Amino acid sequence: MSFDGLLPRPVRVTPAPGTLVVDEPPEPATTTDDSLPSEGFRLTLGPGGVRVAAADAAGEFYARQALRQLLGPSAFRAADIHSGPRALPCGEVEDWPRFRWRGCLLDVARHFMPKAGVLRFLDLMAAHRLNVLHLHLTDDQGWRVEVPEFPRLTEVGAWRAGSWVGRPPDGTAEHDGRPHGGFYTVDDLREIVAYAADRHITVVPEVDVPGHSQAAIAAYPWLGVTGLPLEVLTRWGVNENVLAMTDRTVDFYRRVLTHVAEIFPSEVICVGGDEVPTTQWAADPGTVARAAELGLSDVDCLRGWFLGRLVAHLESLGRRAMAWDDAGPLPRSTVIGAWLSTEALAAGHDLVLCPEEHVYLDHRQSDHPDEPVPVGYLRTLADVYAYEPLAAPGVLGAQAQVWTEHLDSTRRVDYAAFPRLAAFAEVVWSRHARDYAEFEARLVRHHLPRLDALGVEYRPLNGPRPWQMRPGVPGRIRHL
Repeated sequence: MSFDGLLPRPVRVTPAPGTLVVDEPPEPATTTDDSLPSEGFRLTLGPGGVRVAAADAAGEFYARQALRQLLGPSAFRAADIHSGPRALPCGEVEDWPRFRWRGCLLDVARHFMPKAGVLRFLDLMAAHRLNVLHLHLTDDQGWRVEVPEFPRLTEVGAWRAGSWVGRPPDGTAEHDGRPHGGFYTVDDLREIVAYAADRHITVVPEVDVPGHSQAAIAAYPWLGVTGLPLEVLTRWGVNENVLAMTDRTVDFYRRVLTHVAEIFPSEVICVGGDEVPTTQWAADPGTVARAAELGLSDVDCLRGWFLGRLVAHLESLGRRAMAWDDAGPLPRSTVIGAWLSTEALAAGHDLVLCPEEHVYLDHRQSDHPDEPVPVGYLRTLADVYAYEPLAAPGVLGAQAQVWTEHLDSTRRVDYAAFPRLAAFAEVVWSRHARDYAEFEARLVRHHLPRLDALGVEYRPLNGPRPWQMRPGVPGRIRHL
């Protein structure tokens, strides 16, 4: 193994003569070096052993990840099956991240991922030095977080009768009749948070309101505008069933967010705010009167009013709200997930860059007919590697998105996420000028064997394996 195979590519490598031969993975001697940037490290390998100087605990962790890569793919297996001595190159690696927020959104609302799958995904993130898991816990199609005060959220809201196959107009108009569901208990979520923290990953929970809320309305119909019973949604896309703009609804979600804040120590908690049709509000006399009573110019302003109440509540808990960039005007303290534009930066918001056209990893990876459930924009491995995040004051970093409408298992998540997530990880960590040909050669020779050892069913660079195809399941293709 040589320093040439490290991923993400480090800031600086200084090779030295000689080889370090070890019978067992070496335990580095570690020290703190305050001169290094946050999360930075200096990994030194010499004939006498391995030393790590780190800015902080995260830096030491990332140094150990780099050493793990130098030990070869077998170091990524769950049990040590290597026999014989290992030869490590001598030299020094200095490295630190480009952005402080290096995230990935995992949507467990559309298709539930059992706890073991989330823990595994955290391991994969840690191996790529990603440090924020944005966990999308609620949506029209499912509510995944236990709230003991409101048990019907999981008794009813965590289960749906089936799921769309593909995406109309080409996919099925009805669902598949296969019940789907699941949720995380409070202890499950505490375990996920602790497991992530051990890997220097922050879990940012999302409770999406006031749209994307039909699962909650199915549990408690009074949360909806009409008050009529609804089922947990079985189709994908934007949905007109939104929350009622009442004080009772505000109080309900304040209590939910208080509970969420007790589980998740993250400074940031996401309240969504995206894709909120106002059709029901405009048609409901009570909602129209409510907007007038609040002094709002029209019902469209109710979204900002509602979200503003929740932003203030989170701040009263010592937390900071995050919302998507189509949520409308919000307090400047709100972190904005910029999936459509970076306009919120000019309004004084901190931004996390999440551009749909670049880093939505559920989008198709080729135009070949064998590409499974082809949705969204064409985004190849090379396209993701070419993404250049805006580096400006107020930009906290960037995150890739793994939406799961069409990813119904960990195998399908593996296929969509990897190796594109490895490319994204290098984009948000490394500062060097990028050369895709060099990256691809390094990926194929060194990093794909690591993913193989980890058991990741990634998409081969030349196309899907036969069992990764989904013949006859059409998606919805979009073009830039």
